[in-house]
Amino acid sequence: MRLAYAAALLVTAGPALATQYEIDHHHTYVAFEIGHFGTSTNRAQFEKTSGSIDFDRAAKKGKVDVRVDTTSVHSGSAEFDTHLQGTDLFNTARYPEMRFVSDRFEFNGDRVAKVHGQLTLLGKTGPLVLSATQFNCYQSPILKSEVCGGDFEGSIDRTQWGMDYLVTMGMPKQVRLVVQIEAAKR
Repeated sequence: MRLAYAAALLVTAGPALATQYEIDHHHTYVAFEIGHFGTSTNRAQFEKTSGSIDFDRAAKKGKVDVRVDTTSVHSGSAEFDTHLQGTDLFNTARYPEMRFVSDRFEFNGDRVAKVHGQLTLLGKTGPLVLSATQFNCYQSPILKSEVCGGDFEGSIDRTQWGMDYLVTMGMPKQVRLVVQIEAAKR
């Protein structure tokens, strides 16, 4: 009898459901930094993002699907932005979007510590791990909804995606990514 009762509880309880969140494009930016011949650092960010997050705090699981409009790259210099969008670098005419997809979160206690996923850039897909420098959920007084997000950092070898511009002339392969993301509960 007890076994039947326990089985019935398991069947009716079912799996825990993740909460769905939509990326808040007003608080989500993907930025990058790359050394410039050992003298300074070039920085820019993409200003248009979209996507969703499924997050289950209790089960310590999640999924992320973030789309970045590469035509929205902004460095503070219109001339440099045009170069970044050209065929030497992001080739936005052919690849107007890059995408990060993940279904593996790593936790430190109750906080998201790392997100392991795949980055698609210039038509190629490769691994990317983003480490959280901070993460939190809060009740937004403006959106009247729970918002979760944080600051994340990672690094890629840009040549893995075929972005080889000026590598032979001394420009570094490594690019530092800095991601600010917030998503509101649907």
